[in-house]
Amino acid sequence: MKLRQWTTVGVVAVATIAALNTVPATASRPYDPTAQSLATLGLRHGLHVGTAVSIDALNDASDPQYRTLASSEFSSVTAENAMKWESLEPTRGTYNWAPADQLVDFAKRNRQSVRGHVLVWHNQLPGWLTSGVADGSISKQELRELLRKHITTVVKRYQGKIWQWDVVNEAVSDPWDTPSTLHYKGFWAQNLGPGYIADAFRWARAADPKALLFYNDYNIEAFGSGNPADDKTQFVYDMTKGLRAQGVPIDGVGSQGHLGTQYGNFDTLQVTAALKKFSGLGVATAFTEVDVRSQMTAGVQAGNSEEINPRLQASAANFSVLMKACLAVRSCLSYTVWGFSDRHSWVPGWFDDPPEGLATIYDENYQPKRAYQELKSDLIFAGPPYVLPRLAPKPRR
Repeated sequence: MKLRQWTTVGVVAVATIAALNTVPATASRPYDPTAQSLATLGLRHGLHVGTAVSIDALNDASDPQYRTLASSEFSSVTAENAMKWESLEPTRGTYNWAPADQLVDFAKRNRQSVRGHVLVWHNQLPGWLTSGVADGSISKQELRELLRKHITTVVKRYQGKIWQWDVVNEAVSDPWDTPSTLHYKGFWAQNLGPGYIADAFRWARAADPKALLFYNDYNIEAFGSGNPADDKTQFVYDMTKGLRAQGVPIDGVGSQGHLGTQYGNFDTLQVTAALKKFSGLGVATAFTEVDVRSQMTAGVQAGNSEEINPRLQASAANFSVLMKACLAVRSCLSYTVWGFSDRHSWVPGWFDDPPEGLATIYDENYQPKRAYQELKSDLIFAGPPYVLPRLAPKPRR
């Protein structure tokens, strides 16, 4: 489906929901917004509410509820792993398109938009690529050409079918890294220098003139000190500003939104201020990988409600902060949760010392949590004059 058609789907949905909202409630026909999906409620504002999708879970015949919710509750989908380089090209020159194609077909059948994730990242690279660089059999010049070819091949295959591409992911270090001064990190910066970022966006634009091209990163929900030496959000802001000044076709900045209830995090006004500042550069924004994990203490694992309830409440508050901020800024086009059920969350497998979990909006039995209800209420009760339809940019040339 062409991008123009994806846009039409959103317009039709908005018009449909607007019409529903004008139908007077009667005793025989009450209008109950709480019965609507997150997708439907989001499209009232032109906002896509999406989820990352596991192909394995989607194909699990013993777990049909996963497919049901993924298809009905969300208006956009992101490939959790199927579009990463190691998944697409495990053997040099041989692509495995089937899982990624399946996701795109799934989205088309369900009238969903697709966020492409991810073209350039220093993790989940194929072994033949990293080992070739390490042993010198792949030169720096050849590596740059391989990157260009990969971006071009993938983006052209899905041209007109991807709404937003995460072109470059997590290119910036953290203050706790060594050195502590923020810098460009990882495999690509080490081997090609920071210029690979501009190259990647230009190659992606050449392959698809209409997709929206995003830089994506974590820990950029709000500004801190304002010093690019130790404030990651400021560093990414300055990077984006510099790329735009060079004419690089970067259309948006994605804030992943991986939060934890054990941290202070930010309030809605702080997050709103950050989104507005990025919007001032002329770029779109999005929350791209939202989850809110909690420490799984012995009490939590034993089912102690005195420990579980505060975590669920804090989780709901953090999900809601990001949603309200997104609704408040018209450049914020989408809000994507990184998996929707604790049954298939990546968190327990990654954060295990100490163990963490409870990170999504549905529990392991697909029962909606307080976080789900808060997101729904944010979407129901938001409206003019403070919440207006989204303003999407035209892809930058």
